[in-house]
Amino acid sequence: MNRLPGLDLLRATAIVWVMIFHSFVVDGWGHFGGIEKNGWMGVDLFFVLSGFLIGSQVLRPLAEGRGFAFGDFYLRRAFRILPAYLVVVAAYFIWPSIREVNLIQPLWQFLTFTLNLLIEAKYHLAFSHAWSLCVEEHFYLLFPLLAWWLARRPSMRRFAAVCAVVVLGGMLVRGGVWLWGMQPLKAIDQNSYNKMFLEGVYYPTWSRLDGLLMGVMLAAARVYRPILWSRWGRHANGFLLAGVAVVGGSIWLFRDRTGLVPTVLGYPLLSFGMGLLVFAGAQASGVLARWRVPGAGWLATVSYSMYLSHKAVFHMTESVAGAWLDGHGVLTFAGYALAVLGVGAVLYYGVERPFLALRERVLRQAPAKAHAAGVIAGAGTEAA
Repeated sequence: MNRLPGLDLLRATAIVWVMIFHSFVVDGWGHFGGIEKNGWMGVDLFFVLSGFLIGSQVLRPLAEGRGFAFGDFYLRRAFRILPAYLVVVAAYFIWPSIREVNLIQPLWQFLTFTLNLLIEAKYHLAFSHAWSLCVEEHFYLLFPLLAWWLARRPSMRRFAAVCAVVVLGGMLVRGGVWLWGMQPLKAIDQNSYNKMFLEGVYYPTWSRLDGLLMGVMLAAARVYRPILWSRWGRHANGFLLAGVAVVGGSIWLFRDRTGLVPTVLGYPLLSFGMGLLVFAGAQASGVLARWRVPGAGWLATVSYSMYLSHKAVFHMTESVAGAWLDGHGVLTFAGYALAVLGVGAVLYYGVERPFLALRERVLRQAPAKAHAAGVIAGAGTEAA
């Protein structure tokens, strides 16, 4: 899929929003009109974007009857995700001084992408933002298999049934955790209540599939209903306004972030709002595609490296220059932001980009080798 400026703008917005939220690591950069309190929603925007882009990659060949190259897909994901991630994981374990908090989960949980299922959320929170990457890895692993199974006998009813199971299942799980796990703790131990929220509601994969599903639903509409997609696309700006309204409603609903109603209903509603924004961003005719924000494309490009490294960079910047930076408003923001941008750029250009180039060479060589092997095998058969 070609890069879409509207989606790049949304991705850039998501990474900035998440970093402002995580500025609590260094006691915040100041106030941003309250948007910093909801910066965790940037992850949900990332989920919808991933669901849409990966869903399009997986569904298009299946819809065209070409089958699906599982090996190529998993190889692409491995080259895309693992190099920069493993560098940051290594840094966290080799140099504990860079950790934003002292304690960290065992290395094997980071290597097996099970951190979000096993995390001890009261103390072991160093590099805890890798939870969202675990969710995405589980999605990368299982979604192609599910899509292939559904595509064997295409049916709108089956697709709708699977979507309903995912959404309702997530609501039931989160509601159950709140009623039987969180509610008994609310009045007697607030710390345990918040810990249960993180471990049972916020981090686990089965609780956070709404955004990825919303993205997949958009991808399915784009691939299987192109005429309808194009017709709706003429109203991209209307969808944008609707998305802003729904996300705004979600922010209002999440005023009590750990309450029962937002816990059960908030994530599907938020994902729907983010989906409307992504739909608007995917249309060439919409204002998001035409709105050229300087640096947005570059931010989108390096957003993964920045996401991986930003908490450690916050901590190291505070350790080295906090005495000069902290408490100076715009200067504080600029100092920490430049540090994150710099380290993110080094990680991207030094690790992520070279491995992406290597990926393309490997994928180009594979068909050539297969073709050569076929020629040799054919020659051997003829000689026999």
